[in-house]
This record gives sequence, structure tokens and C-alpha cells, in this order.
Amino acid sequence: MPLERPHPQDLRLRVRRESDVPHAVAAARTFALQQGAGTVLAATLATVASELANNLWMHATVGGELLLRLCEQPRRQLELWSLDQGPGIADIALALQEGYSTAGGLGCGLPGAQRLTDEFEILSTPGAGTRIRVALNLPRPPAEPPLRGSRHG
Repeated sequence: MPLERPHPQDLRLRVRRESDVPHAVAAARTFALQQGAGTVLAATLATVASELANNLWMHATVGGELLLRLCEQPRRQLELWSLDQGPGIADIALALQEGYSTAGGLGCGLPGAQRLTDEFEILSTPGAGTRIRVALNLPRPPAEPPLRGSRHG
């Protein structure tokens, strides 16, 4: 799961402590709306950002980073990356089971993020960190209608 080179419109958010989470959630919602997402899709991205940001401050030893980007190919999507160099996840399949938690929570963060998104990828190496990529499909903008009454066509 390679992370392509940075785009100028990427939004990078550092998450080190619990107080960073609401800022990340608000930024994800605003980013989605700026890219043409409707309010429901923007709220979905904000919810996923909340789950991933919480994982960063709770599990990664020094926090991590959320990266938001708009991708146009192969389809129009909002991508959200969660990147850290923390302890990693020893058993990804177990971490994706509803109700499983190592921090005493409800155990619905990663499974919830997976359910809410159109694409979900996770790569984790114990001792080296975790990379999570989620994507939400955006509707294609409507095609421009042909000009009527034009002298050129």
C-alpha cells in the first residue's frame, strides 16, 4: 500500500494527544465539504477520522498523522490515511473483530471504519507502525450540457 507523492491540496493533521482529535474531526468534515461531498458523506469521513485519530493518540507511542486527499483516478474519492510509527498491530484479523479492544474501549473503531468506507486497507508491522488507508467514493460531477442556440455547433 504505497503512499503516492504528496499533492499540493493534501491536508496533513498531526495527532499526538486526545485534544487533537476534535480538530482532526472538524478538519476532515470541512475538507470533505470543500471537495464537493454532501453533508452525510462529510459526516461519515469525520466519523472515520475520529476513530482513526483516537487510535493514534491511544496506541501509537508518539501519535501519528492523518492525511486527507482528493483522488480523481481511477474514480473520484476522498482518501484518509492514518500513519504512525508506533508498536504496530500484532493480529490485524483480531483487531478488526467487533468488540475486540486492547485499550478497554468498545472495540468498534477499526471495524466501524471498515464498515463505513468504500475501501479499507491496513498494513501493520509490529514494532514499526501502522498505515491505514480508507476511501469514500464521491459522485461524479454532472457533465456540462451542450450549449443550445450556439452558432458554432
